[in-house]
Amino acid sequence: MRLMVHFARSYPWQTLMMLVALMAAGIFEGVGLTALLPLLQIAVDTNTAAGLTSGSRSGETMLNVLAFMGVQPSVESLLVIIMTGVLLKSALVLLANKKVGYTVAHVATDLRLTLLRSLLNARWEYFLNQRVGSLANAAASEVMRASNAYLFGATAAAFFIQAIVYSLVALTINWQATCAALAAALLVLMMLNWLVRMTNRAGSKQTRLLQSLLARLTDSLHSVKPLKAMGRENLADALLQSDTHKLNKALRKQVFSKAALKGVQEPILTLLVVIGLYLSLVSWKIELPTVMVLTFLLVRVLVQLSKVQRQYQEMQGCESAYWSLQEKICGAEAEKEVSTGTRDLHLETQLRLENIHFSYGEIPILAGLSLDILAGTFTAIVGPSGAGKTTLVDLVTGLLRPQQGKVLLDGVSLEDIDLMTWRRQIGYVPQDIMLLHDSIRTNITLGDDSLTDHDVEDALRAAGVWDFVNALPEGIYNTVGERGTKISGGQRQRIAIARALAHRPRLLILDEATSALDPESERAICRTMHELRGQLTLLSISHRPALVEAADQVYLLEGGRVVEVSSPPNLAEPYGEDPKRGIEVPTP
Repeated sequence: MRLMVHFARSYPWQTLMMLVALMAAGIFEGVGLTALLPLLQIAVDTNTAAGLTSGSRSGETMLNVLAFMGVQPSVESLLVIIMTGVLLKSALVLLANKKVGYTVAHVATDLRLTLLRSLLNARWEYFLNQRVGSLANAAASEVMRASNAYLFGATAAAFFIQAIVYSLVALTINWQATCAALAAALLVLMMLNWLVRMTNRAGSKQTRLLQSLLARLTDSLHSVKPLKAMGRENLADALLQSDTHKLNKALRKQVFSKAALKGVQEPILTLLVVIGLYLSLVSWKIELPTVMVLTFLLVRVLVQLSKVQRQYQEMQGCESAYWSLQEKICGAEAEKEVSTGTRDLHLETQLRLENIHFSYGEIPILAGLSLDILAGTFTAIVGPSGAGKTTLVDLVTGLLRPQQGKVLLDGVSLEDIDLMTWRRQIGYVPQDIMLLHDSIRTNITLGDDSLTDHDVEDALRAAGVWDFVNALPEGIYNTVGERGTKISGGQRQRIAIARALAHRPRLLILDEATSALDPESERAICRTMHELRGQLTLLSISHRPALVEAADQVYLLEGGRVVEVSSPPNLAEPYGEDPKRGIEVPTP
């Protein structure tokens, strides 16, 4: 019950209100049930209404209460008591179930928001080791299964409270028979608990397999175009089939354990009732009205206990999703990005990287790198693949922190500056463009209500893509498709540039941002960059000659250090392919 204790601590007031309502419902139903035995005694004429007595404490208490109120015990009055208890119980159970339903929705919302916030607040390095599909599965499947675990646990608690009420009333009628029945029922439930454990194991396997399946599916869909182009989609299909068949096996075990528990419970509990009836009437010589009421109560007890076990089994099937979700939340929170700086500075004079050392594990990337980026100028960084150009950009944006050295903004260390304030001054265009399956306007504003249609148009014009967008049937409200697949690669990159320019940054970073553009489009971007010079600071990571030639200063990054060059280097040598030489392709 560790999960329910955890839920109770997380949602104390909701849980308390639910339990109070259920307990009150049980009390009212118990009061109504105490009128059953006197009612049956009248019905079978074992006593007259005037001189009615009861062989149980609850029945005698009911008769004393009626006498105190001046009400003659009769079929009518006793039926009114029973119906009143049932109605009050139903109203309170409805209130409790309503509270449970609201809390389930609250649990799902809280878990999802907690996960999303912990992920968004995590350091960039955390995401380098995560699979997007697994995180997406956590936000969807695991959240719903975890909230359902609370639902099943709360329902089990409701049935258990009702079973307690029926048991207490039964104890006042005949405690020996009630204790015997309860002991037998608990023994049966313990014997069947192996089916609950089977469900728990199947649920845990289901959680692991769903993570793997969703991660593989996401990876496959991201690369579906090259897979289909090469006729190799069958390879992804084989991997997905394997996980799907394993998941199906786990689901079958879970279904079997649930069906088996329900199927075995009913005949065994029925046998207990039959044995109890025989012992009560033949061996213990209990009066028929008492046996009838006792049987009714004990049957309700056994039914409620069987429901408790089945709901607990359902909770066990979902429990692993909750702990898996908590593991991801705790893992992301442990990697929370901490900003110690508080100063609010803007890029006014220069951005300086001073004696920077950085490595990924034991792989050194930058070793003693130093360079100056003057405000309002256009700086280009070139170098071989793997030289650390993108790492340099990540250090400038504060996504990574140097192991040695400093990143200085106007002479102040980035450690002393509010990172969010600094990043809001940056426009960033990555090499791998990710567009939302939404309108062009949404892809540029990203939901920022402060940006108007006029701002969007200005950004599109600056990126040299306004004529294309304006010619579309719905203009800026035209959708771009999943990952922007309804438009060309060059158009995607220019929309990404417009996105970076929309909020008027002070620093614009282009990380191979023109790699998919044709020469004419690239020249248009270069003209835009030239016009922006002086209005903002431009930093470009590029292998393309046009952008390098347009830069005010060019740095060659190689061997972990940079060297400023007075003229653009030969981008085909020494780290690129000579375009005249071409690439040799083996003949079949």
